[in-house]
Amino acid sequence: MTTATLGRPGRFEIGRVFNSTFAVITRNIGLCLGLALLFSGLPTFIFQLWNETRLGKLAAGDPSNLALTDPSVAIRDSLLTIVITLLYFILSLLLQSALVRATIEDLNGKKPDFGDSVQIAIRCLLPTIGIGLLVALGAGAASVALFVPGIILWLGWSVSVPVLVQERLGVFGSMSRSRALTKGNRWSLFGLFVIIFILAMVVQLVLGTAVYLFGGIIGAVLGAVVSAMMSTVMSTATAVSYVELRQVKEGTSVDELANIFS
Repeated sequence: MTTATLGRPGRFEIGRVFNSTFAVITRNIGLCLGLALLFSGLPTFIFQLWNETRLGKLAAGDPSNLALTDPSVAIRDSLLTIVITLLYFILSLLLQSALVRATIEDLNGKKPDFGDSVQIAIRCLLPTIGIGLLVALGAGAASVALFVPGIILWLGWSVSVPVLVQERLGVFGSMSRSRALTKGNRWSLFGLFVIIFILAMVVQLVLGTAVYLFGGIIGAVLGAVVSAMMSTVMSTATAVSYVELRQVKEGTSVDELANIFS
């Protein structure tokens, strides 16, 4: 079998990671879309429809909307929003883990499997949640104090989930390993994520106009599409960055990365 690798580069290159990210997505467009729609697009669609209906009643002063007169209903809606936000958080981690698995399989010259990717994501769910919470709290707290340290912390932990999925080092071991892998390359990673962020802003600006003009179901569908697209690009880019960093710092081939699942 021919192994599809990123090569053995001497340094982390944004262009190579960016190109490999879209190459992986293109080769597995059906799988990527399926995972993105399941874990990102569909939840976004449902939430946007619910939120639009709720806000529409508030704006119209609909007497049937008890939230206007009953504080307990407003509290209930707030709690529901918190639950939905937490669900989004968990689903985004499942998507990232599933795409990490699919990306490594693709770069190893294999055909990623939908069921296998989801199974790996579910198996790693609890420690992935732990990493997600610690990264959010740690980087968030640092950002409150000073913005730049928060970014640096987040960049240092940015490949923690791929490390967890591939190397099974646990929560703290994966975060420590991520900091070691990203050391010396964090500003390159920053440049990569800035490019993706700008791309996301452009897409959201274009489709956001359509959402504003159409609203309703069409707006919810477009919002779900944007969410699915950007979640796929970001998660795949993070997985490709992990592979690139291991090759840059350790000369590790994708075959060696895939042996953990053999």
